[in-house]
Amino acid sequence: MTSQRISIFPLAGALLFPGMPLPLHIFEPRYRALIRDALARDRRIGMIQPRNDARVPALYTIGCLGRISEFEALDDGRFNIVLTGLARFTVLRELDVTTPFRQVEAVLQDEAPDADAPLAIAERAALEQESRSFAERQGYLVDWNAVSRLDDAALVNGIAQVAPFDTASKQVLLEASSLRERAERTIQLMQFFGRTDGESGATLQ
Repeated sequence: MTSQRISIFPLAGALLFPGMPLPLHIFEPRYRALIRDALARDRRIGMIQPRNDARVPALYTIGCLGRISEFEALDDGRFNIVLTGLARFTVLRELDVTTPFRQVEAVLQDEAPDADAPLAIAERAALEQESRSFAERQGYLVDWNAVSRLDDAALVNGIAQVAPFDTASKQVLLEASSLRERAERTIQLMQFFGRTDGESGATLQ
């Protein structure tokens, strides 16, 4: 696969999955510069998790490229944006740049809409059943008719992005190599998170 330069936004706790929207409020000067640069080019930036809270933190290897699908430029230079996930990427190396924001050389995964095979009927049914149980335990109100109309990728990635799992667990979901693997891990996390025996929020290895 061909590598490309990606400007990145390493924001702890904010994970983006392919096809999903992520609203962000941009206020730091370096990330205002990132948004201005992206808007002047192709509107694409990469969301990736920092590994620590150092001034220049180490990064996870897998992130998600997104496109600014909506934006509001505020009078004081801040931005409100909606970033829509396009594809996962794997970082090859960080680039030496003069921009205030960081850039990496990376390769895209999931470039084709059908990159992942759809779930089997039984796998889809298991995911929907566990989702219903999880939502009931959490007290969520869900339009299940709308859920049933989602395609497999939208269902799996939607749960992965919005469910109240810890950051490390969501990173594990993002790193899943196939839609089927992500669905299986999502089911396990919903089961772990719903327990009341002290194991709630367990992280998959």
